[in-house]
Amino acid sequence: MIRVENLWKKFGRFDALRGLGFHVPEGSAFALIGANGAGKTTTIKILMNILEPTRGSATLLGVDSRKISPRELRQIGYVSENQDMPSRLTVEEYVAYLRPFYPTWDRDLEASIALQLRLPLERKIGDLSHGMRLKMALMCALPFRPKLLILDEPFSGLDPLVRDEFMEGLLEQAGEMTILVSSHELGEIDGVATHVAFLDEGQLLFQESMSELTGRFREVHVTLEIEAARPAQMPKEWLEMRAIGRVLTFVDTRFDENGLNERIRSRIGGVRGIDAQPMVLRSIFTTLARAARDGRT
Repeated sequence: MIRVENLWKKFGRFDALRGLGFHVPEGSAFALIGANGAGKTTTIKILMNILEPTRGSATLLGVDSRKISPRELRQIGYVSENQDMPSRLTVEEYVAYLRPFYPTWDRDLEASIALQLRLPLERKIGDLSHGMRLKMALMCALPFRPKLLILDEPFSGLDPLVRDEFMEGLLEQAGEMTILVSSHELGEIDGVATHVAFLDEGQLLFQESMSELTGRFREVHVTLEIEAARPAQMPKEWLEMRAIGRVLTFVDTRFDENGLNERIRSRIGGVRGIDAQPMVLRSIFTTLARAARDGRT
């Protein structure tokens, strides 16, 4: 659905993107994650032809992003935290303005989404809260049943209740859409995304399915016979090792249930017990971000 290859974007002397490459499988819910300033929004603006790449290429629906036509745009929904909408129009007036652009617009679906998201159709857009504006943007992006839905930092600044309502509205209508969402709010995409790509300073550190990612990360606690000491030679796949009393704690980024005990006992003597626990996406992300900062990835 989306393919990005060797993408670069310069702003003056600053490289916002540096050889970025990833692909979004059709039918996936693909999360582009990274800290603020990692290059997520720049990437999405290039995909939407709001910005031109300095070099490299990006394609959506098989078309170069620089050649997107109304034909492709009618198949793409777009929601951004900084989306411009005419503040003097009411919600109903703006939706009525959009309908003629999309031959596949479903009025019944529109009404259902408006009701589910509790949108005040008579209110002017300029009088809406930030959360209401984002929910309205979602309502405008779904009734024409796009093949691709792009969400740029949709959770930023939303309170928990509005976030839940936003996600419920999205998942209710997801169907067979491909979804690309950029976010640093990892709690909201955990359990929703099927694939993930991690950006750091304009570069891709990895791309993989969520099942593979969560499957290979474990927080490991090793209880020793005597007071713990950090091993002199630590495998590169073991991150954030700490020694507290008789317990060594680290993150294993290449977890293998059958081989973990053997790997630990071959490097650490006097092992009394080993416990490995799964990690949530937020913990995985912070671990990788710190490793990238320290030059370990």
